[in-house]
Amino acid sequence: MLPTFRTNLDDIKEKVIEIGVGLQEANALILSALSDCDNEKFTQARSHIQNIGAKTNEIDNSIIKVLALYTPEARDLRQVIAYLKITNELSRACANTRNFIRGFTDVCKDVDIAIISEYAVPMQASTVQAISLAISMINCDDDDEIQEIYNEVLIEENKTDDLYEMVERNLSLQADGSSSFEKFHNMLRALRKSGKIASRSISIANLLVYAKIGGNFRN
Repeated sequence: MLPTFRTNLDDIKEKVIEIGVGLQEANALILSALSDCDNEKFTQARSHIQNIGAKTNEIDNSIIKVLALYTPEARDLRQVIAYLKITNELSRACANTRNFIRGFTDVCKDVDIAIISEYAVPMQASTVQAISLAISMINCDDDDEIQEIYNEVLIEENKTDDLYEMVERNLSLQADGSSSFEKFHNMLRALRKSGKIASRSISIANLLVYAKIGGNFRN
């Protein structure tokens, strides 16, 4: 392909990575804030995912121009299509992150620290790892390594699902009255957002397998 196409594609890739790194840093700060409900860190986390809509729109417009000007084929076309879909997944993951921060800060002080340490912290740790692994795939060009990283992302995403099911059972047993039920329900709703961020990570990993190796989109 023309060098100009490659330059544009590299620029798109770097902007996608920038949003992904911001998402990772936001969730890493959340992980650090969970144990002591540190509102300052929760606020800092929000700063890493600001103006995402404008950023993803800019990337999408660049992708549309690339498709119109260069009509890429084969692997180049797969990459462009994958980036177009990845921006949507990143946008949704950032929205989930904001909702998680908002929901968890509302209940953090009311929940037993032992529950946070046993379930919320490892769940968020797996979410952070899933994001990190998925973003690392963008700069990976070895087919075998891409498959291996994808499998690692899947493992971390499955961990979040398993931990959520465990904390859901645990909190349901502890909810002995209407007031505690509402408190636990709100925590579960917040934690579900963390799980959804991990789900967005596996979607990104799916798209990158398609971009780098080909085949069909995975479910």
